[in-house]
Amino acid sequence: MAARHEEIAEALRRAIDREDYTVGSLLPPETELAARYGVSRGTVRQAVATLTAEGLIGSRQGARRVVLAGRRSQSFAELRSFAQWARAMGREATGRVITQEWRAATAEDRVRLQLDPGARVLHVLRLRGLDGQPVLLERTVYADWISPAVEHIEADCPSVTQRLLDDTGLVFAYGEHVIDAVAAGARDAELLAVRRTSPLLRVRRVTTTREGRPVEWSDDRYRPDAVSFSVHNSIGNNALARKTADH
Repeated sequence: MAARHEEIAEALRRAIDREDYTVGSLLPPETELAARYGVSRGTVRQAVATLTAEGLIGSRQGARRVVLAGRRSQSFAELRSFAQWARAMGREATGRVITQEWRAATAEDRVRLQLDPGARVLHVLRLRGLDGQPVLLERTVYADWISPAVEHIEADCPSVTQRLLDDTGLVFAYGEHVIDAVAAGARDAELLAVRRTSPLLRVRRVTTTREGRPVEWSDDRYRPDAVSFSVHNSIGNNALARKTADH
């Protein structure tokens, strides 16, 4: 039998999914939640801590908690990996390396990753899936200083972000994203199981450490029937969210 704080956490997750509490809104005060569920404020704090660890809510001034994302969306105001986003939805993320090779850094690589002339970088083409269905192709270029750690990660690792944290202590802290649409070429179409020239959602991103050191840049292409992007606007919140296409 689930502990009471786990039951309350699940009730709050469902309320967020129903958008009873929308992205950017505040949860009720602890005293109100404690009275609603007939528990102590300590039990409410445990439930809230669970949702905070999942990235669904966060804290601002005072004790009130703000909704950062639903389980089916990832606010780009926070930085979560594909695997973390999938796990928050209760879905299984998979990954498979299609190709991986070292190359001399191009002029674009050097600019995006702030590299010296002559640097060599690791290029990885990775197919990502949700519950076994292909949804995303990642073409990622890793900076020379982190490439050796990436090279030794197994080809079917579901979360490179988590593995790099575990192995090296690296934290992906900041991301810059540019979103547009492209037509699927022959290889993309085959790997994503779509027709050639089908529209794909493309996200080009550069990710850095807390200190602003570039770690990777990537060209990510999503099946449009698997994910969509939405923007939640308010005076105090302008969060771009990644969502499953059926939600």
